[in-house]
Amino acid sequence: MRTLPTAVILTLALVGSACSSLSGQEPGIAAPVPTLDTIGPATTEPPTTQNEPTTPTEAATTSETTEPAPILDSASLTGELTVEILETVDHDTDAFTQGLELLPDGRLVESTGLRGASDRRIVDPATGAVLATAPVDPSWFAEGITLADDRLVQLTWTSGIAVASDPDTLEQIEQFRYDGEGWGLCWMDDRFVMSDGSSTLTFRDRDFEIIDTVDVTINGQPLDRINELECVGDRVWANVWQAQVIVGIDPSTGEVVARLDASPLQPDGLSDADDVLNGIAHDERDDTYWLTGKRWPVMHRVRIVPNPGAAGQ
Repeated sequence: MRTLPTAVILTLALVGSACSSLSGQEPGIAAPVPTLDTIGPATTEPPTTQNEPTTPTEAATTSETTEPAPILDSASLTGELTVEILETVDHDTDAFTQGLELLPDGRLVESTGLRGASDRRIVDPATGAVLATAPVDPSWFAEGITLADDRLVQLTWTSGIAVASDPDTLEQIEQFRYDGEGWGLCWMDDRFVMSDGSSTLTFRDRDFEIIDTVDVTINGQPLDRINELECVGDRVWANVWQAQVIVGIDPSTGEVVARLDASPLQPDGLSDADDVLNGIAHDERDDTYWLTGKRWPVMHRVRIVPNPGAAGQ
């Protein structure tokens, strides 16, 4: 997620291996990069459909829309999936994106990381312009963020503090404390779902007390590096750190039931190995998603669809 000494990097296993402990270290560059193949296929095959994803760099600075297709229930899709790019807008290349959330009024909330540079911000999805920012304590490394009823809740990586703030003003309302690392966060009905970089998802109540945990597995094997989260219906979508893959998790069992190839989104010319896919925001109005990455020059609005090019389909 961040920066890691070479000696430690070499100890990291590929996604799908046993959980790795990254406490106190800033993982990042030169780690072995997981691919769609190293993560392994999801266990359920979806129906096939025909769609052609566009090249993400074609609309790097302008917004281009296509005629909307019939809305799919994305949270019920399983097996091998991909994205249909509907729109591409600018994204702040200084934003080390850790979390992305769409507010009911259509504005995006983004959490950015790095010590001394972390903030939470309001972004106009029509243009990518940053409308407002609120810095966090310069000693903190901000992480995932979610809207829980009427408040935003933003994690910190190793400080053990979650900050609740007003979604309109971004001003802090209260703080919660927790043990261990904070990576991704989403809100599912009446509980938080939280990741810590391992293969474990932790469920917390409104006061951030632990309710339960579940281990994420794919084909019976633990899947670690679970990062940014987005709760949609009964599905948890998760970035896998340093992979161009988003997985769909059944939170009741931890099983990966969908595997989304997000490689069509990758911009050309990224210069840093830390500049990886991260950030998922669902728009329930039309069942589309905003996806981006750390210091990416673009954000994409996409529809999740079955992958007609996946093996065996």
